[in-house]
Amino acid sequence: MGLLSQLATLPLAPVRGVAWVMERAVEAAENEYYDPEPVERELAELERALLAGDISEETFDRREDELLDRLDEIRAHAQGTDI
Repeated sequence: MGLLSQLATLPLAPVRGVAWVMERAVEAAENEYYDPEPVERELAELERALLAGDISEETFDRREDELLDRLDEIRAHAQGTDI
């Protein structure tokens, strides 16, 4: 029965291959989206810009809040919880 089912579903092999590739692409995109390193780098750069006088305190506060919210989202995802 195994050979017959494999022969019967052989035309679906390309579909299964495309589905597998799409799953890997989604997985890679999620890994990149939920990586905290770029957000932490941006926080450090933001602080450098504030100390250098390149941005105002208000701009710093607004952007810092956004980045910290993003880090909370990443940490919640890593713990398997929703915000």
